Amino acid sequence: MVTVAKEKFRYDDSLDVFGVHGVGGLAGCLLTGVFATRAVNSALKLANGQPAALGWIDGNPAQVVNQLIGAGIGIGLAVVGTLAALKITELVTPLRMQEREEDTGMDLSLHGEEGYNFEA
Repeated sequence: MVTVAKEKFRYDDSLDVFGVHGVGGLAGCLLTGVFATRAVNSALKLANGQPAALGWIDGNPAQVVNQLIGAGIGIGLAVVGTLAALKITELVTPLRMQEREEDTGMDLSLHGEEGYNFEA
């Protein structure tokens, strides 16, 4: 996700936050619905006192759907929160630099100095 998809969809994510945390978190969330097992957590009990099946491999494939619903809610909250934060930030300062400033570099255009000196 941090190399192939970013290049294909051409989105700006210099720290690879979406590819690492977004996709990794979504995969972990959904796979919890697959691999959750009563061998690890037997706290959920049936009416007869037996431990309930938790994940798909444990006999409860509906848990994947529950995980998918939870992930959808999380994605929705993240989108709404991000859009709100971007709008508030945009009221205070521009979200993107001008192309000329990007070409010059942020260190020089914003601070008047070079952050890295590669000359020996």
